Amino acid sequence: MEQVLSFSRAFISIAFLAYASWSDFRTREVSNTVWVLYAPTAFVLTLTQLLFFGLDRPFFFGLSQPLDSLAFYGLSFAIVLAFSVALFYAGAFGGADAKALMCLALSLPTLPKTIEPQSNFTSPFFPITVFSNAVLLAALTIVYALVRNAFWKLRTGSKLFAGLENESAWRKILALMTGYKVELRTLEKKNAHVYLLEDIATKETGEDERRLLVFPKDETQETIVARILSAGREENLKNGVWVTPGLPLLIFITAGLIIALLFGDIVWLFLRFILLPR
Repeated sequence: MEQVLSFSRAFISIAFLAYASWSDFRTREVSNTVWVLYAPTAFVLTLTQLLFFGLDRPFFFGLSQPLDSLAFYGLSFAIVLAFSVALFYAGAFGGADAKALMCLALSLPTLPKTIEPQSNFTSPFFPITVFSNAVLLAALTIVYALVRNAFWKLRTGSKLFAGLENESAWRKILALMTGYKVELRTLEKKNAHVYLLEDIATKETGEDERRLLVFPKDETQETIVARILSAGREENLKNGVWVTPGLPLLIFITAGLIIALLFGDIVWLFLRFILLPR
């Protein structure tokens, strides 16, 4: 029965997050119905397991009794809740991402006992391991951006930062690592799911000046897009503008969960591979 409960919690987590990821990818929105169904189901299954069998893995806390397990469950959820809310209000990710982590805290406060990942290390607060895996996977998109920019340069033979020569080197490096160039007509598509990495400002002389944005401004995207499109007749915009993709972080969270179940904490695995002698 204990193994059935552990497996069920892992299975429903993957199933709900997979559906949420698909919805996020298609529309960049996730219905609250997903979390309304996921959260209570996860809570009931986890609470049942804790009351009858205790924690999956007590770790160094030495917690194995039901009452101790319930206390740790509450602590784990409180930490993940505070972590998720802080990142949400800091603008690090969206509401659906925060809800996904909170539901994971209800479903999988620790690594299920029935699963043995290749790494013998995961955070005692399992959703933190899932999130760190997701962040590392999302960071790999830097490779995609660099390769795409290199192919754009080879294909067009144009300057990557034409019209942006006055921008600082670090802003250009940031754009190369997080974005790429698209044609103006891409901005007119409703399902483009990209955010502008540049804007046009009017100088004191009355001339327009293109500027790279350090962070995409979600609340002003429509205004910036309208400004860029209206300036599209200018010669220095004919080769496109800089954008960054609106990454569906839920996809990385889902992948981070699956990797955590199979391999553990891949950040730790990477550090161990680099630092420890083989």
